[in-house]
Order: sequence, then structure tokens, then C-alpha cells
Amino acid sequence: MTLKKYGVLKGTVTGHLRDADDDHYQILVTAGRQVHRVAVNVLSSAPNAPSTLLFLSSTKLPEAFRSGLTALPAGYRKLRSRAGGLALDYVRLGWFRPGRMVEVPPDEPGADNDLKDKLERAVLAAASKAGSIIYAFGEKWGPEQDRRDQYFRFLPGNGIHDIHMNQGNDGKYRKDNGVFQDGALVFSYPDDKWLAFFLAFQTQSFETDDEGNPSEPSEQPSADTRSGERKAVRTGGPKRKKSTRATRATKAGSSKRPGR
Repeated sequence: MTLKKYGVLKGTVTGHLRDADDDHYQILVTAGRQVHRVAVNVLSSAPNAPSTLLFLSSTKLPEAFRSGLTALPAGYRKLRSRAGGLALDYVRLGWFRPGRMVEVPPDEPGADNDLKDKLERAVLAAASKAGSIIYAFGEKWGPEQDRRDQYFRFLPGNGIHDIHMNQGNDGKYRKDNGVFQDGALVFSYPDDKWLAFFLAFQTQSFETDDEGNPSEPSEQPSADTRSGERKAVRTGGPKRKKSTRATRATKAGSSKRPGR
């Protein structure tokens, strides 16, 4: 079973919440007359699984992909999960080696050394530089006509979650597996500057079959934060679960959709 509403949201950053909950960084995105919340995982809270995510950033994206994104109108666009379009697949597109992904903690003392720092830097740059665009790849929820957003309080609730690899899962989240339906964040800045963030859970396998399920038997490279390279470990297991803690809110916006 694949994601039912996989696609990409194109819009402008109009707000953000660094500490709205433990597991996610929340981004407020305006696209035309609609407002959306983008919920980006920074932590896995699944039991018996590593909590730290795997992360990779890139400023080099294929020209055809960049042109395709630029041509999109503002708003959400459902994507067909197949090769040859804008749909993402960490395994099959070959844009990067999985071993380049490294463990990055969600929130640590110091500058630019955790996922919240990296997201915040990119988001603030997009909010402050006129003409910047954010593209959020993942699964859409809403609009929820009678529900305000949990964090930003806009109505109707609307947004994108699963901003991470969506294949190679085992256990509870195996049902989310599919090919060409991976999530990511992409920013375009003035002067044709681009920045992409790719995220994965350590329990996900990078060796998957034609349905996005872990290949059997499979071993997946696991991040080694000291060397930046990765060593083989067994794959499988759950991903993460929704956080129940909400603390600080600073700007206005949608309903309670977890983004897991």
C-alpha cells in the first residue's frame, strides 16, 4: 500500500515553529490563497529504534528537475509515482549514495550542528529573500474545513507530512512503502541558488524491491557520525510515532496533522 496523496507543495515561507513539538519542525507555507503547514520530522520516537535521523543536503540538482519545479504553479500538485517525472526515489534516481547520509541529532547546543538548526537556517533565508520558493515533497492532508491547524491556527487545516524516505519500512509502517514517493524539502533562492534536504530513518532499508519493501535478505548502511561514512547493519523495524507534546508557538496557522 502506497501513500494515497503523494505530491509536492510549492509556495512561500510565511512562518515557522522550531519547538512546537519534540518530533517535528513546523513550516507555514502560503500558496496563492491557501495556507499549508509542512511538518518535517527531526526525530524518531518509535520504541526500540534509533531516534536520530539520517540527513543529507545538496545544492546540486538535475537541470530537468529544477526546470520542472520552476514551471509548476503555486499550490499542491499530486504526483504519479513513476520514473520520468518529478516524483522522488532515493534508491532509484541515483542522485546520491545512501552512505553519504549521516546521523544528525534533532536539537543540540551550538550552531548549525542539528536538524533544527539546518532547517531554521534554510527557512529563515527563504522567508527573508524575496523570490524564494519552498517545495515540500510528501503526503498531503486536508483541507479540513471545520478544524483549525493545531499550531498555526489557520482554517481550514491543510498541509504536507512524510517529508522523508517512504520505502524500506518494515513492521507497522510497511504499509507506507512504495517507489517514487519519497519526501524531501527543496528551496530555491534568488540568483538560481538551490538547496535540497533528504531525510531517512535508520530503520529503513535502502535495498528495496519493486513495491518499495525491504529486499530479503538485506543489509543497509548505517551512518557513522565520526567518519561520515556508513557501515552495514540489518534492516527493518518501525519508524516513528506521533509526538503528543506541544510547547511554543510564534506565528499563525493549520489543524492537528502529525507528519508522524
